[in-house]
Amino acid sequence: MTQDDSPPAAAQPDRFAHAREAQAVALLEDYVEMIGDLMAELGEARVADIALRMGVAQPTATKAVARLKREGLAVSRPYRGVFLTDSGAELADRVRARHRTVVAFLVAVGVPEEVAELDAEGMEHHVSATTLRAFEAFLAEKG
Repeated sequence: MTQDDSPPAAAQPDRFAHAREAQAVALLEDYVEMIGDLMAELGEARVADIALRMGVAQPTATKAVARLKREGLAVSRPYRGVFLTDSGAELADRVRARHRTVVAFLVAVGVPEEVAELDAEGMEHHVSATTLRAFEAFLAEKG
């Protein structure tokens, strides 16, 4: 890319701000999905379990849970775990479905399943509704 091909300097802060916001949303979705998985598996999601499964320190998981609570996606109870609200559970279901669609599409076009699972973790948060519908149509045609 030459200097003439780069975006105007005034547009760069907006582009980077958008990228940071997208990453923050992706992280929030990962936590909601993980809490939903832990609730299904263990009946609740303890911060220690969330941190272990997400591969982060407990203070990092605690901070993420606090954000989920501020966003109305989770609640916690003293001496108990973290639980998703109805909104949080709906988001977890949407994220999980989006993940399954991306994985299925990647496998359908020849990506090995293990690689598709890894790639889908990043892609699932950034795929547009239009692209997701195209993936679903492709998969439906393929049968």
